[in-house]
Amino acid sequence: MERLWAPWRMAHLSNPVHEEGCIFCKARDTRGEEREHLVLARTEHSLIMINRYPYSSGHLMVVAARHTADMGDFSEPELLDLMQGVVRAQVLLRETIRPDGFNIGINLGKAGGASVVDHLHIHVVARWSGDTNFMMVSADVRVIPEGLLELYDRLHAAIGQ
Repeated sequence: MERLWAPWRMAHLSNPVHEEGCIFCKARDTRGEEREHLVLARTEHSLIMINRYPYSSGHLMVVAARHTADMGDFSEPELLDLMQGVVRAQVLLRETIRPDGFNIGINLGKAGGASVVDHLHIHVVARWSGDTNFMMVSADVRVIPEGLLELYDRLHAAIGQ
């Protein structure tokens, strides 16, 4: 292979000052533009979204509807809804893109690896045996084999069933 191509990353890399406001609140508050915001599903307390800057193909996020990053601020129904969203995201990925495993995690605070530090979200990352981990070591790149909107369309069709 001569080239690794990920044009969607350029928008993220070339714009150190990202749009104003919380991307998750905008996605929560915008109706009728789910595909543009990559929102696959909503409940009273959470959203399931595709990560616009994924670690791997099939990187979803379960985002709290309420704008806070402090896990202690959430009620039991909100926390339960977030965990049910994680299960729903994992089942959706397992049934549509069939990964071999998952990474599921929460990055809290900038030092904890969060790029959106003030709005809690849980990463659900599809993984495959022999996936592109080696690329991070050898070339400091990630290979994402499917476009975000193509993945959105496939997952959106499956989640609606």
